[in-house]
Amino acid sequence: MEQCEIAIACGFGLEAVTQRELRRVLGIEHAPVRNGTLRMQGDMRTVAAANICLRTADHVYIVVGEMQQVCTFDRLFEVVSAMPWERYIAPDGALYIKGKSVDSALYGISACQSIVNKAIAVRLQKAYNLAHLPETGAQYAITVSLYKNTATLLLDTSGAGLHKRGYRTLVGEAAIKETMAAAILQLSVWHADKPLIDPFCGSGTFAIEAALMARNIAPGTMRDFAFEHWHPAYAAMAQQVRDEAVAAENHKVALSIQGYDINPEAIKLCRYHAQRAGVANDIHFQTRDMREMSSRHPYGVIVTNPPYGQRLLDDKQVESLMRDLWRVYRQMPHWSLYLITAYPFLQQAFGRKADKNRKLYNGKLECRLYQYMGEKPPKHD
Repeated sequence: MEQCEIAIACGFGLEAVTQRELRRVLGIEHAPVRNGTLRMQGDMRTVAAANICLRTADHVYIVVGEMQQVCTFDRLFEVVSAMPWERYIAPDGALYIKGKSVDSALYGISACQSIVNKAIAVRLQKAYNLAHLPETGAQYAITVSLYKNTATLLLDTSGAGLHKRGYRTLVGEAAIKETMAAAILQLSVWHADKPLIDPFCGSGTFAIEAALMARNIAPGTMRDFAFEHWHPAYAAMAQQVRDEAVAAENHKVALSIQGYDINPEAIKLCRYHAQRAGVANDIHFQTRDMREMSSRHPYGVIVTNPPYGQRLLDDKQVESLMRDLWRVYRQMPHWSLYLITAYPFLQQAFGRKADKNRKLYNGKLECRLYQYMGEKPPKHD
C-alpha cells in the first residue's frame, strides 16, 4: 500500500501525550512535531487506525505537499497545481478549502482559498481529462496553512473532530472535550485497577472516557470518517480496523468509577451518554453534592473539571467552592487530585501549591491542570 506523510493534530501542550499514544497503540516510534502537528509516515490503513483508535488526537490529515518561500499568489498557484491531488481525490470529488496564515506575506485567507481551489481543479481536470469537475461525490476538505511563508496543504481524513465520539449527543455547560478528558486521564496516575471519582461530572465525560480506556474500547467505533466516503476500499479497511478493535476489548476487569453532580438533570444526561457509549454498567452516577464526597477505598484518583466562573459561577462562588473541595479532599489523604480549571487563583484558594501544573486549552479557553499527589500505597512483599 502506497506510503504518505500523515499529520496528527492534538491540543496545545498534549503533543507528548499523543506521541506516547502513537507509540503504544500504533507502534509509531518517530512522530516529531512540525508546524503544530505530529508528523509520521504511513498508509491508508495507518490513517484508518489513527482515526479509530487514538483517544487524544483532534484530527488526522494527509500532507499532500509542503513548500517554502511561497510569497506571491502566482507562486501559490504553481506550488499547489504541481501536487499529486489525483492520488487522493476522485473525479467527482467536491472540494472544500479552508485556510489560515501566520506571519506570511500572503495573509488574505479568502484569496488564498480561491487560488488553491482553482489550482487543484486545474490539476484534476488535466489528470482526468475533464473540461470541468462535477463535484457531485464525496467531500474533500483541504486546508492551506501558511506559516512564515511555508505553504502546507493538508487533506482532512477525519471529517468532524475526533472528540466527537458519537456517544455525547447532548452537551452540558462548560463541558470538557472528550480528547482533552482522555489526555488528562493518561497524564494522571489512574489505572483501571484504581478507583476514580469525578465530583463535578457534568455530562459524564471523564467517567465515560475512563471506562472506555479500561475496557480498551476504541473511541472511533461508533462513528464514521471522511476518508471512508472516498473509496469503497477505504470503507472496508476502516471496518476491518473496527472489527479488530472490538475483538481486543476487555470486559473482564472490575472497575470502580463514580461520577457525582448536584444537578439531577446532569446525572440523567451522564447515564444517557454512558448507555450510548456501552459502559453504563461500569460507572456509578449519582446526584450528590461534592461536599459529601467520600470513598470506602483508601487509595484512588479524583479527576474533575469544576465550574470556574466563565459561564457558571462568579469568582467569589468559585473561591468558596474550591475551599470546600480542598477541605473535603484533605479527608482523603491517600487520593490524588487532577483538576483542570480556568480559575487563576486555585492554589490560593487551596492554600497549597500544586505538585505540578501545566497550561492546556479546552477549546480556545486557556486553563491549567493542577496535580496534587496523594500518599503512595504501601508495597507488599
